[in-house]
Amino acid sequence: MEMHLPWRRKAVYWSSIRRTFPEELKQHKHFADRSCPAEAGGLAGPGPGAAQEGAELAAVIGATVPTGFEQTAAEEVREKLGSASRISKDRGKIYFEVPARSLPQVHRLRSVDNLFVVVQEFKDYQFKENKEDALKDLEDLVKKLPWTDPLKVWELNNSLKKKKTKRKKHNLQSAASRGKLSGGGEEGGADQNTTTDQEDCAQNPVAVEAAGGQDTEDPQGVMPGNGVEEEADNEQEDVKVEAQAGSGSGPEAGDGQTGGGEAKVLRFRVTCNRAGDGHSFTSNEAARDFGGAVQEHFQWKADMTNFDVEVLLNIHNNEVVVGIALTEESLHRRNITHFGPTTLRSTLAYGMLRLCDPQPTDIIVDPMCGTGAIPIEGAAEWPYCYHIAGDNNPQAVKRAANNISSLLRKNESKDSGAALGVPLDVVQWDICNLPLRTGSVDIVVTDMPFGKRIGSKKKNWDLYPACLMEMGRICTPGTGRAVLLTQDKKCFAKALSRVGHIWRRAQTVWVNVGGLHAAVYLLRRTWERAPESRPRW
Repeated sequence: MEMHLPWRRKAVYWSSIRRTFPEELKQHKHFADRSCPAEAGGLAGPGPGAAQEGAELAAVIGATVPTGFEQTAAEEVREKLGSASRISKDRGKIYFEVPARSLPQVHRLRSVDNLFVVVQEFKDYQFKENKEDALKDLEDLVKKLPWTDPLKVWELNNSLKKKKTKRKKHNLQSAASRGKLSGGGEEGGADQNTTTDQEDCAQNPVAVEAAGGQDTEDPQGVMPGNGVEEEADNEQEDVKVEAQAGSGSGPEAGDGQTGGGEAKVLRFRVTCNRAGDGHSFTSNEAARDFGGAVQEHFQWKADMTNFDVEVLLNIHNNEVVVGIALTEESLHRRNITHFGPTTLRSTLAYGMLRLCDPQPTDIIVDPMCGTGAIPIEGAAEWPYCYHIAGDNNPQAVKRAANNISSLLRKNESKDSGAALGVPLDVVQWDICNLPLRTGSVDIVVTDMPFGKRIGSKKKNWDLYPACLMEMGRICTPGTGRAVLLTQDKKCFAKALSRVGHIWRRAQTVWVNVGGLHAAVYLLRRTWERAPESRPRW
């Protein structure tokens, strides 16, 4: 359940914009000559619109990441894109600059949830104490922002999504044709067809009607909880408001033409994220007035759900960032098609796996895999390791197996040839009596029961010590590692103290999981021999 705090609000204001075709974008009267950089109010240097003519188009990208794993995301950006990142004061965000041609690689980052291109950033924006004056300054800011290059980046991003959609449809049709030729002998065909449709929606931002870049919808009905699908930060309320009549008036969709041809309407909205208690206005008021000014500046039109562009107004104390969203739904929706009562985000699973630094040939075990988010992410990103997933719940094992099948189908759609396997097996077992040899595992990564939606805090007092002992038995002494996520920190600390001769805590990462303050613990296996309760095979 989301926590409602008066000092942090999220509001959405909708506006409207006349859309031109890509080749007409530069000449259109609403986009040309409207990109003068702001000169006042604590401007943090020129934005993307300040690029010189003839220079390669560059973009400052903002990315939302799992809270607590900002440094992990920055390291991934440096390794895969060669760009340095800056971690925002507002937890859960990083910023980095890349050439616009690198957008496909940006979308393939494993640690980021949502992406947006920065229009302008103000590191020390001075808000007026009077509400009317502060809101008037936000309205005036719209005309000073460098919109041209960010809009070019947005248009390029849209063209990439359209190409991806065409490729996906072609691959799905090819896979369907192969299935017909093989006689349609797949087991559980109806359920698998449904899963394919769900996977297509999850992987294709253009094919779904999203709330836009922020995790506000829940198509699978997963409620926040331990390792939840949707993160409802208890420090932020998500509020969406439609533009009220008279708050801003723009032309009707059919008014006017561009370049002698009929104009195509471009629908959009403005989303305001505000944090801090030093503001004289609410997020609703900021979004309303800023959105009205954007509407007047570009003559844009509003749409409640079927928008094309989302303009972001992020306010964190005196830091203000204006951006344009590049993702319609969170990138963490990439692996899971069969959801359980608790489903871990793929981006959080990636951060946990990266924390234990997997090496080629490592054997990685998730003894409480649930829907399989961790081992599936591991098999996709670290294919040279061998991954084993298990759970004591037969329904969880079935969901994990179905998600693995979806991953195989996705790999097959990418490669029109023979389907590629994944180094991953799923087993039903007892976490306190694993059918694995002593010292045979290199890494254990798992999301432990929080004691809320699954199990109870009372049961955790017996479960946690037994789990840590069994994990210590199967891990290689001296080199074994464990990365464990839990919200029941008091119980975990007590359990760890009881097995301190087997596990040594190396690092703790504080994270926010569905509004719950949880922790990810990196443990290292000591050389001490773990006791065995009975002979193992």
